[in-house]
Amino acid sequence: MLQIGDTYSEVFSYSQKDVIVFSELSGDKNPIHLDADYAATTMFKKPIIHGILGASVLSKILGMYFPGEGSIYLKQDIDFKRPMYVDTTYEALLKVIDINKDKHTAIIETKIVDKESGKVNVLGNAHIMHKEKI
Repeated sequence: MLQIGDTYSEVFSYSQKDVIVFSELSGDKNPIHLDADYAATTMFKKPIIHGILGASVLSKILGMYFPGEGSIYLKQDIDFKRPMYVDTTYEALLKVIDINKDKHTAIIETKIVDKESGKVNVLGNAHIMHKEKI
């Protein structure tokens, strides 16, 4: 059973291969993600990960671990604060901030932080439903 204040964290990273596979699956082949020469001419100076790919770790966590199987992702408020890069270690931090036991729903704060700098890259709230664990 989830309770307000419960937390979960997971350390992760993405490779350039992950970015390439995502670009094929999504159809988003923006050179900012795939072409180092192009990216060097931008404010980022190197390729960045697709924002949704970076945040997709949240779907995995919510559906498999916290609260886990049976979770339904209803909504995600998301603010991309900083770009994410390949081969960089990040930590996803989740915290239950509201629960509605009658509707079997919860709001979970979602944050992705660069492990080296401690800076927040992604911030938002996930709204989920789970028949058995809320």
